[in-house]
Amino acid sequence: MKKRSLFAMLALFAITAAPHASFAGQKTVVLSVPDMNCSACPITVRKALEKVAGVQNVKATLEPPEASVTFDDAKTSIEKLTQATKRAGYPSSVKGGK
Repeated sequence: MKKRSLFAMLALFAITAAPHASFAGQKTVVLSVPDMNCSACPITVRKALEKVAGVQNVKATLEPPEASVTFDDAKTSIEKLTQATKRAGYPSSVKGGK
């Protein structure tokens, strides 16, 4: 009977802990994209970033010219995000960064 009780506790722990583990690698970064200068530019940047594996959400704006990206850092990196915008014709950098 004790083995069942222990197994039940472990199973319950695994079920309740699992949702929290999925957010462990979630990060958000704001990229400055200074070359965006028309209403189509944020759409192009958003679509380029959404194609990167691990990206969960993107909001690109013309004013200010930036993109806020939520991503799983176990699947992608900031470098891959900036490479994606550069390939789309819009070089970017971390806002407030180098």
